[in-house]
Amino acid sequence: MRILLIEDERELAAALSVALGKHGIVTDHTVHLVDAVELTRQNLYDAILLDRRLPDGEGLSFIPELRRTGKDTPIIVMTALNEPKERIEGLDLGADDYLGKPFLVEELMARLRAVLRRSPELAELKIMAGRMVIDPLHLSVTVDAMPLDLPRRELLVLAALVRRKEKTVLRSTLEAAVYNYEEEIQSNALDAHISRLRKRLIDAGAGVAIHNIRGVGYLMKEE
Repeated sequence: MRILLIEDERELAAALSVALGKHGIVTDHTVHLVDAVELTRQNLYDAILLDRRLPDGEGLSFIPELRRTGKDTPIIVMTALNEPKERIEGLDLGADDYLGKPFLVEELMARLRAVLRRSPELAELKIMAGRMVIDPLHLSVTVDAMPLDLPRRELLVLAALVRRKEKTVLRSTLEAAVYNYEEEIQSNALDAHISRLRKRLIDAGAGVAIHNIRGVGYLMKEE
């Protein structure tokens, strides 16, 4: 899962990125609306977290601008402007949810899960491949009903491959599922994740195989 965080409180943004990362969420962060617009042009996000008081304007102005491009990405407004009139204003402008600061990360996660359940791609909460069942919202994996413990980034790679099983997945697509745009990606990092993941799946008898499509990406097939 990949989200865009538009927030000018850098300490809060850093803390949220770490907390969301523990739930298997890759976070792209920006403090400016103009950069947010460009990022939504370049990337597909599962959800957007939006502050209102931003250095270059009112955060709510971003919502109709995004909707005019035809994107219906779920948007949760997170702000200290939390009076009833302000909440109504945000929801009427097209926000999917409105969360007042301060808030618990657990509540934010619950609200994220709620808006993501409306997404066609995540409407079916469980996806299967071989003898595995993956819950993409909670990022948990079982093999024959037994939990499979995987490091976070291997889980993200696995989820991206399973969603596109029997199809070649580009390296760039897998890297976007694992890293945010600010991270420096080592040339062999993805291959290392795939190598370790492949071994874990074989050891667990997951009933799938990951094939290397040289120079292009990877392909997951059921065995």
